[in-house]
Amino acid sequence: MTTPAATVQVHPFHHADTGTWSYVVADSATRQAAIIDPVLDFDARGGRISHAFAQKLLDCVNEQQLQVRWLLETHAHADHLTAAQWLGARLPDALIAIGHGIREVQRTFAPVFELDPETAADSFDCLFNDDDEFAVGMARAVAIPVPGHTRDSLAYLVGDALFTGDSLFMPDAGTARCDFPGGDAAMLFRSIQRLYELPESTRVFVCHDYGKPASDGKGREPACETTIGEQKRNNIHVREHTSEAEFIALREARDAILAAPALIIPSLQVNLRAGALPVAAPNGIRYLRIPLDQF
Repeated sequence: MTTPAATVQVHPFHHADTGTWSYVVADSATRQAAIIDPVLDFDARGGRISHAFAQKLLDCVNEQQLQVRWLLETHAHADHLTAAQWLGARLPDALIAIGHGIREVQRTFAPVFELDPETAADSFDCLFNDDDEFAVGMARAVAIPVPGHTRDSLAYLVGDALFTGDSLFMPDAGTARCDFPGGDAAMLFRSIQRLYELPESTRVFVCHDYGKPASDGKGREPACETTIGEQKRNNIHVREHTSEAEFIALREARDAILAAPALIIPSLQVNLRAGALPVAAPNGIRYLRIPLDQF
């Protein structure tokens, strides 16, 4: 039995440095919860890691007296480091989960960073297959495959709350890039069409938003929540009647001028292993590697 969707409470947290939204998602009836896409603070200039943002998520859990059962990754992000391992060490009942497509992503990048793909896969407690069902308390949850941005991309539907990862952004920001290895604009279009089959009242929570500058007279602060209906009517890249060919042409033209994400190299080294930091060298220092001419 599942509770009504209205009992699913969503607590959003914005990580300003990376434009990432992380979420604490709770079933109000049982106080069981999931944390989605947690961020580890990383100062690339000084090579310093800290946990102030992840601590905010943990503070919310403690203040709300929640029991976290899941640490959910929508995919192996290229723009921030995940705090899943740090949180998992403090939330022993929580399982770190991602889509089964992570194995393909690990195989792609393992040679670049000299990682063992099998060991990397074992860093996750759970690899969801397409459309696997699970529970957050008494709320039904589904791992919906949304490949296109990456091959491991998932959206999570928890009650009536949909967490889209990097498939859909806020309507005035459009959709995610598709030029990473394994990315495919046609695949993303089809993934979004599946999301558009959900009820229009479905709450949509995005993984990234940077707001809009006020210089054009239409500025806004970073936002995280919209609906399927609003996306179908107003998404600047893919509306209800946008054709696949139109979307592919727009997406590929835009992707051709995008620079690589600023944190792609450190992010992948950590996120391919569920947030596990590199093993310390004999001198006790952990090192991230910079492969030249690979990105």
